[in-house]
Amino acid sequence: MIIAIDIGNSTIGFGFLKDGKVVRVVAVENVPESKLVMAKLDNFMEATVARYAIRRVIVCSVVPDAEKMLLKKIKKFWGIKALVVGRDVKIPIENKYHRPRQVGKDRLLCAFAARELYGEPLVVIDLGTAITFDGVSKSGAYLGGAIIPGIRLSLEALFEKTALLPQVHVAEPKKVIGRSTTESIQSGIFHGYGALCDGMVARLGEEMGCQPKVVMTGGYAGIMRRFMRCPVEAVDQELIFKGMALLSTVAP
Repeated sequence: MIIAIDIGNSTIGFGFLKDGKVVRVVAVENVPESKLVMAKLDNFMEATVARYAIRRVIVCSVVPDAEKMLLKKIKKFWGIKALVVGRDVKIPIENKYHRPRQVGKDRLLCAFAARELYGEPLVVIDLGTAITFDGVSKSGAYLGGAIIPGIRLSLEALFEKTALLPQVHVAEPKKVIGRSTTESIQSGIFHGYGALCDGMVARLGEEMGCQPKVVMTGGYAGIMRRFMRCPVEAVDQELIFKGMALLSTVAP
């Protein structure tokens, strides 16, 4: 069994890989200062090593402190030195960023995985803590893209930075025209972000000089797809784990 670990700002995802396929995904909150979360993580890792014969661990991280913590736990519980994407395993895609090292490894890995699985040219939309748009050219190169605050961040900012707006849970609006403050915020989030996604895909396509395929991933991808009008090639919640599965076949 190979375990692929995605360390994000909100969660740590564990993808269980067998024969190059993702067979199970488990997510744990990424709250390093929480004793309860750390205890749950310890229990999960201890139970995992008792259940599976783990022969390799590959990690993709955008949170350095959480990465250090988890690498120690991997060594402690599983007795394995993990391979870290970008350090021990290079992502085989041409990177057109002005400063290539500045690109989040998750963005680059998802672009690579989408290209391999769905073909180019394409735009990858990742709806996580932040929403990222990443372009892959006709020749298969990573071009860069755009970053905006994610859905939950926007809702939290509205509540924390305004005097009268209420805290609103993530829920799909029934109509565009909200008849209450809560409905209006929900409409703004979902219809607004849906229109934003449509517009960004159109503008990225104009700049890329093509009609790119659209691949969506991240926690809110399935919901947001319903509020978009542009064609979507795939909603793939396991994209980053599939990317690590592809890398594991070429890792030393």
